[in-house]
Amino acid sequence: MEGIPVRNYGQPVKRYVQILDLKDNPDLIETYKKQHSKPYMWREIIDGIKSVGILEMELYVQGNRLVMIVETPLDFDWDKAMSKLAGLPRQQEWEDWNAQYQDCKVGETSDEKWKLMDRMFHLYEYE
Repeated sequence: MEGIPVRNYGQPVKRYVQILDLKDNPDLIETYKKQHSKPYMWREIIDGIKSVGILEMELYVQGNRLVMIVETPLDFDWDKAMSKLAGLPRQQEWEDWNAQYQDCKVGETSDEKWKLMDRMFHLYEYE
């Protein structure tokens, strides 16, 4: 595995970690992964994510479990940003399209599908 580039924003950031399960079907999972690759990702969705103040977003997959890591400025308001994101052009179309792969209900917003996790351990606290 190659190293992962990490941006330095010159300030501390908030980090949010969320989980979501995909339907347990290897063919659907491969299609879902392809849709999130650079040639297939919808530009309006990338622009919308950035427009609500998200600095970085990463998705990790293991089997049918997804983990999303989101980095934001310290003054970021999650609820306001998710409300704004839900109203952006093509956002609900994107959510509905992805629902065919996700273990969720059609019509749910991103904030309704993805479940925020609580941090319970942080290695830097032990230095």
